[in-house]
Formats: sequence, structure tokens, C-alpha cells
Amino acid sequence: MQKLRKKLSAHGLLRTIKDVFNKNKSLETTSNRKNPIKIIDSLMSGLAIFGLKYPSLLQFDQHYKNDSMVRHNLSTLYGVDRAPRDTYMREILDEVDPGDLRKPFKKIFADVQRGNALEQFQFANGYYLISMDGTGFFSSSNVYCDNCCVKEHKNGSKTYYHQMFCAAIVHPNQKTVIPFAPEPIMKIDGNSKNDCEANATKRFIDNFRREHPHLKAIVVADSLSSKGPTIRELKAANLCFILGAKEGDHKSLYEFVEEICKQFEYHAKDGTIHQYRYTNGVPLNDSNPDLMINFLDYVEISSNGKKQRFTWVTDIKITEQNVHQIMKAGRARWKIENETFNTLKNQNYHFEHNYGHGKKNLSTVFAMLMMLAFLIDQVQELCDELFQQALLKKERKKYLWESLRSIFFNFTISSWQDLWNALIHGYEKTVLKPLNSA
Repeated sequence: MQKLRKKLSAHGLLRTIKDVFNKNKSLETTSNRKNPIKIIDSLMSGLAIFGLKYPSLLQFDQHYKNDSMVRHNLSTLYGVDRAPRDTYMREILDEVDPGDLRKPFKKIFADVQRGNALEQFQFANGYYLISMDGTGFFSSSNVYCDNCCVKEHKNGSKTYYHQMFCAAIVHPNQKTVIPFAPEPIMKIDGNSKNDCEANATKRFIDNFRREHPHLKAIVVADSLSSKGPTIRELKAANLCFILGAKEGDHKSLYEFVEEICKQFEYHAKDGTIHQYRYTNGVPLNDSNPDLMINFLDYVEISSNGKKQRFTWVTDIKITEQNVHQIMKAGRARWKIENETFNTLKNQNYHFEHNYGHGKKNLSTVFAMLMMLAFLIDQVQELCDELFQQALLKKERKKYLWESLRSIFFNFTISSWQDLWNALIHGYEKTVLKPLNSA
């Protein structure tokens, strides 16, 4: 049997998270009830809900209430001493400050870095690519809280919604990503997509540089970020950038570079034609004539004639030698959509399901716990040999989660190592105990 990697296995990651929570005085038990439940138990229960891919809080509550097996396994695997009932959990987590959930992300990132696992994501000259974008996870015409964003419609109706701004380290050749703590987008951020994302972007940049002051990074993002204020913030934070630049958002820039771009094309062995136009040292737009950027226009024509076009602005000097590398980095932006948002929405994390809205922070706290569970899974896929073998055995994550849940509900489990070995080698070759012997 393989040994679990100490800090970068499920056991180590969950222990790290609980240790971080235990050191936070804001998360000490606070309740007026006769039998108060620890906030930390509520947080670890919420983390278990998303780690085990429960489709609803009600189902988790029913299993915990009626099944001693579930209570045992939650204790041994997630360190839950006593989980609250569903309504009580919502009450407890509604009062938690989402900012108190940032530290586990930072600590896990540091452990990944110290374990040399981050080296797999180095893109060029010691730099890492950080892809970032905003996404929504709640929308309703009648359910809302104090922090909901509000969209007012012409007919007088309103839509209440929650979004968060997410960022992750990505690499063109890596299927895994390493997410940072998301930035909740709140009502105070504004009434438009541009204002909300711009304010959340600024918070992310400030928090990122405070928490990772020396990490060399290149930010890749869509055209909403290629505006003067955001580019100045990136420069002030000593962050390089490759940002999408749609023609409709940068009319003066496109007019300026039309006659001065260098261009060439490359024909690949697979029949793909790569066409490049680029220039260096041009003003971003008429409103920011002193803000100089470099411009890249790329067209890909596949062997079947399909054509795709991408344009970016960057602070990296473009040459014929590095233009292909810059293009690869710019296109890696989609990993925040495909490997992050789409995974959360389509691979059993139930990202857009309303587990509870609350009056203050509940919806955001659940979203951050879900992202923390996603981080645990990504680190295991990157670093933990037992997880990798189990995934290889089950072929798809959907089947892995189904098999994991089946064992969780039917056997007493002493450790994550026993659980993974049961998935890899079969129940008969493990020390798991069946339901009727518990």
C-alpha cells in the first residue's frame, strides 16, 4: 500500500484547515443555546457536505441524524465532533465573516509550495500564470440578504444575486488548477458588471500581494480587465499581465496599431496555420495616452478551415521568438472557466444549488467552503498518489465520487488511507468494517 503524502493528502489538508480555524479566536463557540455547537464543527460539516458532494443540506442532516455510520465517518475523516441540524447550521454559518475563511487557502498554498508541487506550474522564467474572472452562484426574484447585489428591471421588478471573483494558478499543460481564496462581490461594489468586477479585482490584487508578496506572476484575464485603472493596479503590485482586448472595447488602440504591426505566420505539422500581428510600446487608449502596452493579434486556422481570433494587451515585450508562448499563456485564461467554474457547476459540486441564503453571510460562506473543498480535490489530484490511483481505477471523477459515497455510507472508516485503498484494491483487501458490524 502507498503511504499518504503527509500535508498534501486529504487527511493532511483537512487537519491543516481545522488547525487554522482553531487558531482563529473569531471562530470560538458563540451561541445562546443550552447545548451550543462549535462554529468550527459547523464549518467542517459544511466542508464535508461539499467534499462528499451532497446534493442538499437536508440530505446531509437526515444522514447525520439517523445513521451512526455517518457520524463515525465524519468524525474520523473530517474531525467533526458534533454536527448541527440543518437550521442550526445555517444560523451559525450566517454569522461567520467570509474573511475568516481566507487563511486556509493561504496555508494550503504555502504547503503546496514547500512540497515543490507548485514547480509543475512554472510557465516561464520562474513566473506563474494567474487566471481570474467573476461568476455567479445565486439568483432570485424574492430571496435576498443585506449583501445581495440588486438588478432593477424596467418593469419595476428586481433580481437579487450573488457573485464572486475567482483566481487560480493555471498552466496550459496542466489539467489541475490551484485556486486562491475567492473575493465575494457585494452590493457595495456597484450596479453594473464592469463596476462589480473592477472593485473585486482591486481587492484580489491587494489581498494577493499582501499574502504572496514575492510570488512572480502573470495575470491572464478577459477584456473587462484591460482598462486603465486595473492595468495601473497590476503594475503597482508588480504583476505582469496578458489581458484580452476586444476591438469594441479598444477602438482607438485598434486604429493606432493598424499600420504599424509586424506580422508573420507559421504552418504547423498538423495543418494548423498560426497568424500573428504584434507591436510594442503603444498607448492603451485616448484616455490613457501615457499608459504604454504591447499588442498581439492572433488568428488560428485549423486544418478543417475553422478560424479563431484572439487579441491581447501585455506588458511583456513581444518578439517573434516569444509570441507563441504569449499566445499560449493568453489562451490559458479559459482554465478559470473550464477547469474551475464548469467543474464546480457540472461535476457534482452543485455550485448553483441554494444550500441556504441567510440574512448576512450564509450564501457566501457556503460558496467559499465549496471552493475550499475544490482546492482539496485539486491538490490531491496533483500530489496524492492514492487519490490519483483511485481516480485512474474509477476512470472519471463522477464515478469516483459515487464510489466514495457508497463506501462512506456502508462501512466504518478509520482513515482516508483506508478509504482510498478500498477504492483502489477492493473492500475485501482493506480493514473496512461493514454496516452490520459497526
